[in-house]
Amino acid sequence: MKKRKVGIGIFVIVLIITAVRVKSMDSHRISGRILAENIAGPGMMRLVEQSMQAQAQKTSVTEIAVKEWKHPQAALTFDDGPDIRYTPLLLDGLKERNVRASFFLLGEKVEQYPELVERMQKEGHLVGNHTYHHVQLNKLNETKAREEILKTNNLIYETTGVYPLYLRPPFGAWKKNLELCVEMLPVFWTIDTLDWKVQNTEKIVHTVQEQIEDGAIILMHDEYDTSVEAALQVADDLKAQGYELVTVDQLILP
Repeated sequence: MKKRKVGIGIFVIVLIITAVRVKSMDSHRISGRILAENIAGPGMMRLVEQSMQAQAQKTSVTEIAVKEWKHPQAALTFDDGPDIRYTPLLLDGLKERNVRASFFLLGEKVEQYPELVERMQKEGHLVGNHTYHHVQLNKLNETKAREEILKTNNLIYETTGVYPLYLRPPFGAWKKNLELCVEMLPVFWTIDTLDWKVQNTEKIVHTVQEQIEDGAIILMHDEYDTSVEAALQVADDLKAQGYELVTVDQLILP
């Protein structure tokens, strides 16, 4: 249980990033807190505040200075995998570029392709949960929602040896206070490429180019050839612009 509680304190930072894209850090904090209270509820907010206070006490002046001086960052995230056809190609391309991404996996596919999940973990990618059957969590009762999440968590843990802390809710539909039951952090996005819909490499890349900014969380899927091509082109383009491509936890850790 302790492993799953480590990430609780970063929930508000997730929401800061996904709440509203503005340049002022003060505005980020205000907007993020309002959204956090609406989604998480007062119980989670108390846990967040306690954890952030503890973290602040541990942070040295040197660490703060280092955090203030850095390259812009963005996170490539992929839902609905792994896919036996295209995920290996994506992993090959990311490895060649020394890029780490975040994968939010369906439990039924983890069962089918455990070797791909194991490879993700070994190559330094973040492995997260996307429910077992790609269900809309806010339409399920608490028991069913927990079952969808925990079954997938257990499969990921059995495959990688690491218990996942992060969950991408299908359709972005979150059930209020659910994280108090499953002790996971919902991760949303700031750029929706709609890659599953357009299936056009140029359009996907253009969407990212139009919306990219420091702290962006880019939503894609690793089950289309156009998505893989676009993701690798985006990785090249952003690195050329001076961006550091990181996993979601690196973006949202305080």
